[in-house]
Amino acid sequence: MKARAALAYALGLVLVLGGCAQPGHTVVAADGSVSASPTPPPSPTAKPTQAPPTGRPVRPKPTKLPPGLRRTTGVRPVALTFDDGPSPTWTPKVLDQLRAARVKATFCLVGREAQRHPDLVRRIVREGHQLCNHSWRHNLDLGRLPVAEIRADLARTNKAIRAAAPGAPITFYRQPGGQWTPEVVAVAKELGMRALHWSVDPQDWAKPPAKTISKRVVAAVRPGSIVLLHDGGGDRAATLAACPGVIADLKRRFGVAPLR
Repeated sequence: MKARAALAYALGLVLVLGGCAQPGHTVVAADGSVSASPTPPPSPTAKPTQAPPTGRPVRPKPTKLPPGLRRTTGVRPVALTFDDGPSPTWTPKVLDQLRAARVKATFCLVGREAQRHPDLVRRIVREGHQLCNHSWRHNLDLGRLPVAEIRADLARTNKAIRAAAPGAPITFYRQPGGQWTPEVVAVAKELGMRALHWSVDPQDWAKPPAKTISKRVVAAVRPGSIVLLHDGGGDRAATLAACPGVIADLKRRFGVAPLR
């Protein structure tokens, strides 16, 4: 028995020295019993700074909205805005609903989608809706990049929109995810666009049921609200189902009008 205990002790010593007796790993005691060392609670660590694909560092994430954002219409009627299109699946159906309701909206277009579907950009313009630049590829961190890269992204997106609809005004810019920085606001202004935020967000991007989208909009909307919805970026069936009731309610209570 003494020989076995000595052997177990030696084995445990080897494991410790070899680095195996780390928290949560198996430890062999001197009497031959086996146990696991307790795992301490993880210590808090700072989240790494997010960086673009190039791996270069970027400015810290914004913690508050900068000045200069358009967040209301400034009048009693509310405004409808649709992000992340144009989508060949959902944008035509949204346009059909808007036409049936006789209301106008603002479409915040992703540059590469505008390049892929120029016919939809032309239809948006032809039916009297407004255009908004929504970055080239919906980059949430765009506002944290060097100013020259922000400018190049917005200019590239404008170029794609104008190639589809020459002469159509691109009045607004909307930062993906609402992650605004003073730099992206300034670049948008330099390029002749106003920074367009929102005041009602039913989070339809998360694909809740249509009933939930409707309830959130109806409860949150006030005179002059800017309502954020989506016609691209994924399955928008629930948004589409919610829109007729939402539009009817907004028209009755406040009116729906284009942004000015």
